[in-house]
Amino acid sequence: MNSNAAAQHSSPLVSPALRDKLVALFGPDHVRPASPANALSGVHPQLILEPTTEQQLAAALRIASEAGLAVIPRGGGTKLSWGNPPLRADLILSTTRLKQIVEHAWADLTVIVEAGCTIQKLQQTLAQHGQLLALDPLWPEEATVGGVLSTNDSGALRLRFGALRDLIIGVTIALPDGTLASSGGKVVKNVAGYDLPKLVTGALGTLGVITRAVFRLHPLPHGSRSFSIPAANPDEAQELVLGIQDSKLAHVALQSRFSGDAPPSIDILFEGTESGLDAQAIHLRALCRSQQISEVSSEIWSARQDLWSFSNPEETAIVKTSTLPADLGRTVELFRRSTNSAQVCWKSLMYATGLGWLRLEGRPDDLHRTLATLRADVERMGGSLVLLHRPATLPPFDAWGTPGDSLGLMKAVKRQLDPANTLNPGRFLGGI
Repeated sequence: MNSNAAAQHSSPLVSPALRDKLVALFGPDHVRPASPANALSGVHPQLILEPTTEQQLAAALRIASEAGLAVIPRGGGTKLSWGNPPLRADLILSTTRLKQIVEHAWADLTVIVEAGCTIQKLQQTLAQHGQLLALDPLWPEEATVGGVLSTNDSGALRLRFGALRDLIIGVTIALPDGTLASSGGKVVKNVAGYDLPKLVTGALGTLGVITRAVFRLHPLPHGSRSFSIPAANPDEAQELVLGIQDSKLAHVALQSRFSGDAPPSIDILFEGTESGLDAQAIHLRALCRSQQISEVSSEIWSARQDLWSFSNPEETAIVKTSTLPADLGRTVELFRRSTNSAQVCWKSLMYATGLGWLRLEGRPDDLHRTLATLRADVERMGGSLVLLHRPATLPPFDAWGTPGDSLGLMKAVKRQLDPANTLNPGRFLGGI
């Protein structure tokens, strides 16, 4: 029996009395047995709860915590594989019925939205007033506000508009003791109190269950144009990226695509009026006069999602890397060197912010050796490598890597907010 199975076997069973209590709280249609399809990395929950209000969710969390049960928060379920396998998983607490857009204060460029609302629904509603949440996560048609916040999932737009921590200005979370805690507000310049929005962003649901969030918004652009620039090798790609970053170009996004069987390509996105876009295109061609520049479809910005379109999940790993932007060429060389020696195919997308995504394809043992080598090399550079998708047969490999100096503080915060280790036990950095 593996360690996860042993931990699950030791979990307390949900008693009939406790189930009846949950049914009385939610109603019979909102409490159901978990099926084998709901397993998380081989760990099988017992029940799925679907509250319709924040108060119901908080009450259910308190009941589960008092009973010593482990709770897995779930939104759209698009990123449940991220992080380490849970030590235990007794209840799945779904937010999909908390899906209302509570208030769109369009004159103030803010929105209050419940955690179970999908990103696509939110963007469609905001667009009716010519606004958007400047965020481009994976699978927006299914990904929910709470899930995107918990996994801190953002894409190429981060270069222009900042990370999720820059866009969120308020949050409400349910704590394991049943408390609904709020912090921040619906005005952009709210700086009073404890910064709970930033604390829970990227915490993988280990501190509390997000029930609603407040975001700052941006106007929809008048238009956009995308261009691609070929490069001979990773070093030339880095020179182009740094040259564009050091220029006066007003680009919104900048990414580089690499693989083991094709030359690199750099993509750049501009947004604005027609005359402004024409001026940016002229400036770009003047800056990169020795390069062949092609105008391309906006579909090029789905390249990150394309990395997840693989045919064999049992021979594929997806990782997220973080290195200095000036180390782009060096990082890609690490990808090439480590995969060549292990007979692993690779494809990568690197943002100008230094964040990158890498898909590896090969036999599980070869993938494990490649991941171990890559992590050691990237960490020696001062970066990080996080494993997001793993084959079921991959030998044990920690998703997060070497904890930094902040681990002690992170554990202290976890003990303060979730002393019984109710939420997502073991899934986060350092076994939190």
